[in-house]
Amino acid sequence: MKILLVGNGGREHAIARALARTSTTDHPVELVVQAGNPGLERLGESRTLDPLDPDDVLRRVLGEQVDLVVVGPEAPLVAGIADAVLERGVPVFGPTRAAARLEASKSFAKQVRAAAGVAPAASRTCRTIDEAGAALDAMGSPYVVKDDALAAGKGVVVTGSRDEALAHAAACLARQGGAVVIEEYLDGPEVSLFCLSDGATALPLVPAQDFKRAGDGGTGPNTGGMGAYSPLPWLPSGAVDQIVHGIAQPVIDEMARRGTPFVGLLYCGLAMTSKGIRVVEFNVRFGDPETQAVLALLKTPLGQLLASVAEGTLAEQPPLEWKDGYALTVVLAAQNYPDSPRTGDVITGAENPAVLHAGTARNANGELVSAGGRVLNVIGTGPTLTDARDAAYAVLGTISLDGSHYRSDIALPAVEGRISV
Repeated sequence: MKILLVGNGGREHAIARALARTSTTDHPVELVVQAGNPGLERLGESRTLDPLDPDDVLRRVLGEQVDLVVVGPEAPLVAGIADAVLERGVPVFGPTRAAARLEASKSFAKQVRAAAGVAPAASRTCRTIDEAGAALDAMGSPYVVKDDALAAGKGVVVTGSRDEALAHAAACLARQGGAVVIEEYLDGPEVSLFCLSDGATALPLVPAQDFKRAGDGGTGPNTGGMGAYSPLPWLPSGAVDQIVHGIAQPVIDEMARRGTPFVGLLYCGLAMTSKGIRVVEFNVRFGDPETQAVLALLKTPLGQLLASVAEGTLAEQPPLEWKDGYALTVVLAAQNYPDSPRTGDVITGAENPAVLHAGTARNANGELVSAGGRVLNVIGTGPTLTDARDAAYAVLGTISLDGSHYRSDIALPAVEGRISV
């Protein structure tokens, strides 16, 4: 099976590594990858393409004669990559533009949740600053303000300051046609659950938890994610089944009812609140950096699994197989991330197989340099969560990138037993 992987960040490096690792004699995988990531390029034939241009992606698909297209990031899905490829009869892992609205518009996702009978956080969609101010007063502190459009995981502000909340709302509304969603604050730990869907069946992967804030203890600005771990030792037995049957499957059923079946991966961002499980957000693709931890544990051949999603045969798949133990990923970020990350700094020590490339490049001298905000993902695995943590941080200690920073407390609350539901 020849697969074209669209996207070239840390998530895609993790997907490519899992595809290569789980390639078998019975199910061999040949990879074509998007150029621009030195680590990813070692795993397949690299090709230059514009992931936001459906015609350019389709040209590459037909030219390479691929059997399956796997789309990593959300923006190409919203741009209609899947639609263009499907029109030419090539299977795609990733939803159509219409189904991708579950992430592209939070207000649309709220409508789908309501129709599916899924309990959401109380929220208001606002299109003027006066509406936003009134919603903030109605919801109360802590304030949760979300850009209604795509924001690469950084469009959410949670703050006790009404002024800060209103300023973020104003920034969201400043865009042409901008809207902002004001939500009630949800107490309790958060869970990321990935559910594969072929349009009819929801199949969960192991749950994970990510760390959004830049600094230890959940301090600093919101980011695209600074680390994650999986599975969750504190998650109650039966919670995954409850999420699938009470949230993911009803949403997938509702999307099918609307004539826009959801094919790909439904990312359920959840809060385990005192009032029950509540939806924080839906995404329409593998989450970053949770994917790096989750796929490190997968034993089932990933290529075969993604193909079954695209071809509508997910219900026929045998139960998924997972490695024992835990996996953890820590993000090494560039200086000034997430504000205005500095790029071009030389990286050393990134040759370890535990390292995934997220934002790297080669300079004119052939040296590995930083080329983005989140530069590297370091993976640790082990029989216990402590072992996985120790493994990841040991590798981090051997990497050098001037001005870089990372969180030292990924999964630490779980290790210390400070999380309860």
